[in-house]
Amino acid sequence: MPKRDPGPSVKDKELYEKLRDEGSSKEKSARIANAAANTSRKSVGRKGGKSGDYDDWTVEKLRKRAAEIGIEGRSSMRKDDLIKALRSH
Repeated sequence: MPKRDPGPSVKDKELYEKLRDEGSSKEKSARIANAAANTSRKSVGRKGGKSGDYDDWTVEKLRKRAAEIGIEGRSSMRKDDLIKALRSH
């Protein structure tokens, strides 16, 4: 398969190609490749994870988060349905 040219804004073209081959979108691949180039590939995966597990959230907080990202039908969803919708969004 011919190599794709990610353009001049992508700083780690090798990682970008690997992510694209794995099926990641152009935007996601570029974002991860640039983050890895700014720090190190090893530390990129450790970012985030500060919001806690959805299972620990109240239904009210889950509905509020669902509203923030525009999930339809959230007002009639049960907790399990809200969690599933948030995880798949």
